[in-house]
Amino acid sequence: MAKESVKARQIKREKIVLKYAKKRESLKKSKSYELLQKLPRNASPVRLRNRCSISGRSRGYMRLFGISRIVFRNMVSQGLIPGVKKASW
Repeated sequence: MAKESVKARQIKREKIVLKYAKKRESLKKSKSYELLQKLPRNASPVRLRNRCSISGRSRGYMRLFGISRIVFRNMVSQGLIPGVKKASW
């Protein structure tokens, strides 16, 4: 489980990235890099990190489901994710 402050920081970054997306795009097209550097650092989408929506874990993130492998495994074993079965051969 990630700390609540880490989760909150990630959400804050996501909002800032969305806020400055158009401005960043226009500054990149006009090649005015000095003005681009004046924007907040968290406005850059590179600073975002994929995190599990339930636990906040950043490692072992499964993009298709938006959760980490550990949470995914628990949910599958409980039958909460339809169409997914445990592999056996």
